[in-house]
Amino acid sequence: MTSVPYRILHELSGRLRLRVPALAAASVGEPLRYWLESLDGVLDVRLNRAARSLAIDFDPRLLPRERLLARLADFKPGEPLETHREPADEPSVTPLVRNVLTLLLLPLLPRPAQHVATYLNIGTKLVKGADTLIHEGVKVEVLDALAVGLSASRGKLYTANITDLLLTLGEYLEERTQRQSDRLLRRLLRPAPTLAWVERDGQLVQIPGDQVQAGETLVVGVGETIPVDGYVVEGAALVNQAAVTGEDVPVAREAPKRVVAGSVLVEGRLRIRATRVGEDTTTARVARFIQESLDKSSETQRLADELADQRVYLTLGSAAAVYALTRDLTRVQSVFLVDYSCALKLGTPVAFKSGLYEAANHGVLIKGGEAMERLAEIDTLVFDKTGTLTHSELEVTDVVVLDPRCGESEEALLAMVASVEEHATHPLSQAVVEAARERDLQHISHGEVDYMVAHGLNAQLDCCRIIVGSRHYLEEHEGIRFDAHEMQVKRLLDEGKTLLYVASEHGPMGLIALRDTLRADAEATLERLRALGIERLVMISGDRQEKAEALGRTLRLDQVHGEVRPEEKAALITALQREGRKVGFVGDGINDGPALVAADVGIAMSRGADLARASADIVLTDDRLLAVADAREIAFGTMRIIRTNFNATVGINTAIMAGALMGRLSPVASALLHNGTTLGVLVNALRGARLTESGSVIREAESSHPV
Repeated sequence: MTSVPYRILHELSGRLRLRVPALAAASVGEPLRYWLESLDGVLDVRLNRAARSLAIDFDPRLLPRERLLARLADFKPGEPLETHREPADEPSVTPLVRNVLTLLLLPLLPRPAQHVATYLNIGTKLVKGADTLIHEGVKVEVLDALAVGLSASRGKLYTANITDLLLTLGEYLEERTQRQSDRLLRRLLRPAPTLAWVERDGQLVQIPGDQVQAGETLVVGVGETIPVDGYVVEGAALVNQAAVTGEDVPVAREAPKRVVAGSVLVEGRLRIRATRVGEDTTTARVARFIQESLDKSSETQRLADELADQRVYLTLGSAAAVYALTRDLTRVQSVFLVDYSCALKLGTPVAFKSGLYEAANHGVLIKGGEAMERLAEIDTLVFDKTGTLTHSELEVTDVVVLDPRCGESEEALLAMVASVEEHATHPLSQAVVEAARERDLQHISHGEVDYMVAHGLNAQLDCCRIIVGSRHYLEEHEGIRFDAHEMQVKRLLDEGKTLLYVASEHGPMGLIALRDTLRADAEATLERLRALGIERLVMISGDRQEKAEALGRTLRLDQVHGEVRPEEKAALITALQREGRKVGFVGDGINDGPALVAADVGIAMSRGADLARASADIVLTDDRLLAVADAREIAFGTMRIIRTNFNATVGINTAIMAGALMGRLSPVASALLHNGTTLGVLVNALRGARLTESGSVIREAESSHPV
């Protein structure tokens, strides 16, 4: 199909408004929105199908205007694009315009025409109220219809139209807020689209990753993301699976080993036979899970909805009582317009979504209001060590000389290995080179480096041919055994370190041990979490108990569990819960899935495995531990806003109700005050929770449920 035509209507720095005739088709709008929003640098895309208009906000520093227009030109209507179903258009302003025009025209019309214009204007409200009464019972829409209808029937046309305008304005702002917050959140969930090179009819064709068919063969090169689950049919490569399995060191992949979607090729080249594609990949399943989670209501929101519905009957009962006592229909209309429901039902979800969006902007994806609610309530936080308190940047910890014939010191061995490893891009190689650079070691001259992808390398030195790589490579490919040094190897492995084996043609030369490093923000994060009300901080590790306790002392943890097998993590969480604690768990690997599910709230690190991210209630999108504390603070702030809104709604509307019952407020004044309260609650909810300058808040003593 041809690309979609467009015409620029208006342009400012960072903003374009275009006329796109193709928007007349209902099937074009959302795919086009998704196509544009998936481009890095696009901030917002708004569609108006009725006007065939498209408005795009973008960051010119990240996205040049020409590239944005080229992206638009590349869109092909009718091509399948994976997108979330959501309302295509912005809420209509037509009812508001109709209200304003009616009020402006009323003084110019004769009395009979004024009645006709008024009923045409408020007809939608009356029909909606009748439909709600028939199908759902007594709801706020019924009260609104009664109030507006009574004013019109008594000839108070201005009162009826002004009241309808105020109610319509509240509904418009509510709908706009809901759609905007939903769209912003869903856009944050969309994975960046990946492209795939697929062999078709003897040629390589580049297509979107979600259009690869099962059984097709893909070719993946350095730096590219594997878009499908499948098996290697040819080639050898290093594959970074950190986003899938949590492993911090790239792994070797060659035929017939399995690869998974989301992995990134670090070195080499692979031909892959696709087995799981599109909706069957782990990434797609996780996206569905998150989308479903966002649609769930929290306990606070459900309770607010129940209380709001109950107060509709309170309003109706009060109106009936005041009419029975006074026979004053004006008072009845005023009472009808005192509605607790709008502010209660509006404030809670909007506050949650504002909090969710604020959290997302700080690198935290919280899967719905219920997860945020539970995050604010936990008093114990358990950390898995590897990948959470520590990160994947490796550092050299030990240089062990096994045979001094090519150098008697650790520095000599490290200098030789670094001189050869600087020609490789593997993280282990980079760590060794960095260690040599920090020690200011001199480069050792050597011959050409012979590199075997995903296994190791070797080069000729003056003294010998040095061979560096995995134990498997040296023993199976080079025939050099390390059995005589098993004690040193075992000691280092028991300490949780990764080993690089060094040998010459004469035999083993040495070992270089590396380990992941403590996150720079770990101590600050734990200190801030304590200030945010976390009473107990716990660490779980597979390391020896002594090693785990040493780290625990450094971080001043309350409890440390070492030598924990993966299947035991969930049991430890359950044991803490049996003590009456509300427990959060922070992890990143596939084996953390059960613990993430068992905890009251599970938090997955940004580089966590897909299974961990799917199991978790909260996913960090930034690779920083402080984001956990940010999430806790935002959750606190959001719950505080919900409490404030609830108290304000009940207090102010009760005062308005009292004024209406005593005949001190007219219907217009009642509607104005009620809608003013609702808009105030909305503004406060939209403001959302914000992180304090110091990055911490003091937990409120109030621990009861917000409503």
